[in-house]
Amino acid sequence: MARVKRGTTTHARHKKVLAQSKGFVGRSSTSYRIALQRLEKSLQYAYRDRRNKKREFRGLWIQRINAAVREHWLTYSRFIDGLKRAGIEMDRKVLAAIAFDDAASFSEIVKNVQAVLAHGADGTPPAPHAEVHAEAPAAAHAG
Repeated sequence: MARVKRGTTTHARHKKVLAQSKGFVGRSSTSYRIALQRLEKSLQYAYRDRRNKKREFRGLWIQRINAAVREHWLTYSRFIDGLKRAGIEMDRKVLAAIAFDDAASFSEIVKNVQAVLAHGADGTPPAPHAEVHAEAPAAAHAG
């Protein structure tokens, strides 16, 4: 049986790693051993940051919605509450895009939300809050 020489396999693997590590700083792009370490670490960062990107974009959308809503004297949390009560099902990505690109349409959405918050989803005004008096009886303090 003929002897198996593995040089081509090793060379191909090294070539693949060095191609993927192209653009790394210093010997990280030219030396196989260092390039492999840097490449593995970069793939870990890529995996982690694909998840972080979603988190960061959601935060950006919330900031944009909050800024646009505050121009209408409303807070973000009250706005989201009003959206849910009004039955408007738009995600934060779409709301942020509308707020950023089309202020007139966004102000119409805010007007609908303000109407629902002022009168409730069925159009009736909210019930007046019962006033609570914190008056303790005089006999309770004697003692």
